[in-house]
Amino acid sequence: MSLHRRSVLGLLGVGAAGAGLPAVAQEAPSVRFAHGVASGDPRQDGVILWTRVTPADPAARSVRVDWSVWVEGAASSTASGTVQTGQERDFTVKVPVSGLEPGVEYRYVFTAGESTSPQGRTRTLPAGPTADAVLAVASCQLYPGGLFNAWDAVSKLERLDAVVHLGDYIYEYGAEPGSYGMATGARLNRLPEPAHEIVSLADYRTRHAQYKSDPDLQAAHARAPFICVWDDHEVTNDTWQAGAQNHQPETEGEFSVRKAAALKAYFEWMPIREPENGLTPEAIYRSFDFGDLASLLMVETRLLARQEGLDYVRDMPTVGEGRNAHPDLDGFRAKLNAPDRDLLGDSQRDWIRSTLTASREAGRPWQVLGNQVVMARVQGPDITKMASSLEIAVLMARLPAEVRAEVRKSVELFKLGVPFNLDSWDGYPAGRERLYAAFAEAGVQPIVLAGDSHAFWVNDLKDAGGRRAAVEFATSSISSPSPGDMVQGVPLGAALNAANEEVLLCDQAAKGFVLLTLTPERATGELHAVSTIFEKPYESRVLKTFVVEKGADGMSAPVEVQGGVEPLRLAG
Repeated sequence: MSLHRRSVLGLLGVGAAGAGLPAVAQEAPSVRFAHGVASGDPRQDGVILWTRVTPADPAARSVRVDWSVWVEGAASSTASGTVQTGQERDFTVKVPVSGLEPGVEYRYVFTAGESTSPQGRTRTLPAGPTADAVLAVASCQLYPGGLFNAWDAVSKLERLDAVVHLGDYIYEYGAEPGSYGMATGARLNRLPEPAHEIVSLADYRTRHAQYKSDPDLQAAHARAPFICVWDDHEVTNDTWQAGAQNHQPETEGEFSVRKAAALKAYFEWMPIREPENGLTPEAIYRSFDFGDLASLLMVETRLLARQEGLDYVRDMPTVGEGRNAHPDLDGFRAKLNAPDRDLLGDSQRDWIRSTLTASREAGRPWQVLGNQVVMARVQGPDITKMASSLEIAVLMARLPAEVRAEVRKSVELFKLGVPFNLDSWDGYPAGRERLYAAFAEAGVQPIVLAGDSHAFWVNDLKDAGGRRAAVEFATSSISSPSPGDMVQGVPLGAALNAANEEVLLCDQAAKGFVLLTLTPERATGELHAVSTIFEKPYESRVLKTFVVEKGADGMSAPVEVQGGVEPLRLAG
């Protein structure tokens, strides 16, 4: 069903004032819809619609935009209206549509002057008895890191209720030689805009605009509603409550100013509801109920309460002299296991506990936690126990010279039995135990989703007493490089599997997304991988499939389902 401006206005009745804003009589400026359309934060009776208009006149101050929502094949619109946008919000449009029916797929479109946007598809949340729900779980899309082939694959899924995006939607780095991902970016001519590291509001707006110009990402947004949270790179690398690893106040100003600019651009450019109930912009934790089947809780682990991350160089210095020199492992462990270490905060943890309790009491069999970083206990692998010194020497010799010294340091470090990644939940073990206690108090074992690591994980999460607290499906990246990419030839994923009881699978090579399908009896996690992020065409296939059974006494550990799926060749 191809709709042009006149057919939209006539058939769907656009023009009535909507979203509480009056129409403004003016000559319609010439505009383009260069950044596609999107929807997000679905409810049983509504959804957020989003687009951005680009005026031909750079001096334009405001633009009138009409919108319409309809059911495919219907003779008239379900909802329509008119809004104004302008320079104060970078000409983005965000419409909270209400009055829709639950569990229904809708089409939508925007018009401005003589221009019509692409069509989008969205879906409201179901209400009442719900047979199943299908969610695509994604994270970490570095623009210069490679093509967004995985987003093209998402857009072609036959069934999709929503996309759960766990953060790192944009990255802050510039285009200088040696900047993150630029070796690939230069080869593919995918250079960050602006060319410098982003700090100001104008910088963050420009970077969001570049990402939303990608046709594969546009196609995914037009396919289904997104349910999003940020991780760190939406502001800058390794953010915490009061700062970040990649923020230098001496040259980049106050962190609070940079954070405010980043969040303003995020709320302008993403299909997410504005903060409600008096919450600050940082408090984006919220929940979504899929009928009587599942509750999805999206949590915030960066800006509200996260304490500064530990660092092996800074927090485990060498002590002693001469032959007695050694890393201060005891001092480091005391810092790591401090009882106040946290990344959620009491108020958010209380909300998690009460929301999980309400979901269980409502009879929903599944509770799902949309969380940014890997939750499992993952110790760095001591490869000296897995391979001979000769085998290790051969592996080292095969590594690129620029990473060899860093890998040698990691080999020595992981002999000490320390975590693989201090920026994950392993850097906050006391906070993790408090969260597991909240799960137990709510009487649930949830499915935890994670991103950030640029690798696929399937994990069986245990509390300090060895009891199953949850299971975890972590998605690889769309295009961001993984540690495994840096040490090709070293079987890092297999080493992490072998070193950690909670890790059932770790794949450090594949790029893609997780497709999570829920029914009352089971949860199925399919790890979808694309064959390449460096060219088109590409192939998409299911790398692995794991099933979690739901029983009266809780859930089973994830079990791999045998049998492969033929790859699907996609032009993109």
